[in-house]
Amino acid sequence: MDREEAERLARRFAPAVYRLALTQEEFSRAAQTYGDMIYRVAYHALGCREDAEDVMQEVFLRLMRAAPDFRDDEHAKAWLLRVAANCAGDLFRSAWRRRARPLEEAQGLTQPGQEMSGVLEAVMTLPSNYRIPLHLFYYEGYFVAEIARLLGKSEYVIRTRLHRGRGMLRRGLEEDEEHV
Repeated sequence: MDREEAERLARRFAPAVYRLALTQEEFSRAAQTYGDMIYRVAYHALGCREDAEDVMQEVFLRLMRAAPDFRDDEHAKAWLLRVAANCAGDLFRSAWRRRARPLEEAQGLTQPGQEMSGVLEAVMTLPSNYRIPLHLFYYEGYFVAEIARLLGKSEYVIRTRLHRGRGMLRRGLEEDEEHV
């Protein structure tokens, strides 16, 4: 292969090659822009601040390791949300999490300022396969097709989970009103 052909191939395949590392500026911009969103997705999936912070940290570590070259901001946002959902799911299914109990639960204590609104509390009681699509739809403003792509599910599955999640939420809130 001569030099001219090598340069032609390099120009042709350059966009597909990942960079070795993100710059400090790129990383800071991603953390400031998407950090809260990643935290909210993880919190809705796991229901625990500390676990959500762990997931957020893992997502940004993976961003640093992979250093993908995103086409645009939407591509970056979709990649980060997908990684966040996967990390939250991995942590949720981990054996450590199934055995661990929060200290507050063990002692029957709650910290001041951690009281949740009735709707958020009801959302947090839903299984994670309903919580995450509801969060992405209502809090992040994603459409069903986008949620399906992010979570690797079909649109039908996402619509079904949204419908069932809303129904479970409605029934839970109605039961709470009856008890008041």
